[in-house]
Amino acid sequence: MVDKAKNFSRTPFGSGIVGGLVVAVLGWIAIAAGLVHASSNNNNTLPAPLTPAPVNAKVISGAGDTVAKIYKADSAGVAFVQAEQRPQPASPFDLFGGGSSGGTATGSGFVIDTDGHILTNNHVVSGAQSIHVKLGGSNTSYDAQVVGKDPATDLALLKISAPSSDLHPLSLGDSSSVQVGDPVVAIGNPFGLDQTATTGIVSALQRQIQAPNGFAISNVIQTDASINPGNSGGPLINSSGQVIGITSQIETAGGNGSVGIGFAIPSNTARQVVSQLEKNGKVEHAFLGITGATISPDIAKALNLPVDSGVLVQQAVNGGPAAKAGIHGGNTAATIQGANMQLGGDIITEIGGHKITSMDQVVNIVNSAKPGDTLDVTVRRGAATKTVTVTLGDRPSSVGTSGSSLGR
Repeated sequence: MVDKAKNFSRTPFGSGIVGGLVVAVLGWIAIAAGLVHASSNNNNTLPAPLTPAPVNAKVISGAGDTVAKIYKADSAGVAFVQAEQRPQPASPFDLFGGGSSGGTATGSGFVIDTDGHILTNNHVVSGAQSIHVKLGGSNTSYDAQVVGKDPATDLALLKISAPSSDLHPLSLGDSSSVQVGDPVVAIGNPFGLDQTATTGIVSALQRQIQAPNGFAISNVIQTDASINPGNSGGPLINSSGQVIGITSQIETAGGNGSVGIGFAIPSNTARQVVSQLEKNGKVEHAFLGITGATISPDIAKALNLPVDSGVLVQQAVNGGPAAKAGIHGGNTAATIQGANMQLGGDIITEIGGHKITSMDQVVNIVNSAKPGDTLDVTVRRGAATKTVTVTLGDRPSSVGTSGSSLGR
């Protein structure tokens, strides 16, 4: 089985390439929870005990179904995904040899319609030469075809030819109605243990995680339901039995499995992505083309900035939409609180007339737009304030292909 880890962390400044955020920071590691084990700094990787969070045996919310009823209704629609990985040749630029002999990546997914479409994570099936799917508790294996993949949201759409009697679609709920404290159930295949249910609550909303291509996924749901490698692509289900998220990553300490911090891509994002994948096999995403740093009052004072909030532009990608509109990046390197920064760039204070106080806001605005959309961006440069119109471009396939050296 193949093993992959994802770096997910956050500097005090939230730097990133927008049309997605490059999250490259100190200390935290997020594991793509769809493959078998995770890398660790101490080279000792142990699976965490598979202990579901305690739950009231009667109901998981006052008006909701019992966990048993949710499991009985939805587990038949959950898929066990096995992806045979191609051997990868070693790169002459890899000092450690690189390459791989291939193997089998395992993850989860779920049926979304009676045509045999299955939603899972992109990182579960990326690079696979063949994909096999089992549904519910059945031992019948179906060959799956990739309809489309979107690395920017870490989602992939598969299709199998199965009799309608074997297809039990799960319904996508409205993730915008989710609240912190809502009870949830995750069903998946942690460590290959198929049809495992764990429970918890929605721990936080509006999180950002790093997608496989280096950009950011916005509006992510955080949960303390136990999620481990192999859960990736599985459903996070509310008390009404609807899918409100697709489990994707976990935060962990030293590669020791779940510590009660998991992340799920919201169902509303998945709904938009699925429609485009089914139609075009890919998804278009907007691109602004900057890296930026959130300005706090302390940072503004330390750097003697003319404003106490906003986003300090670190770099504007050469030839990117922001640069074409005249937005300038920094020109002086500095280290502030242990983070490398570029000083002297424009400060974004408003977008579309709305005050900007964080890089997360900028990322969310761009992620909600389409290529070709225009944004009126107000920037402060020294004592002058001006507003420029930026026409958003098509996001590159990865941060490393954005025409700069900003990829991490």
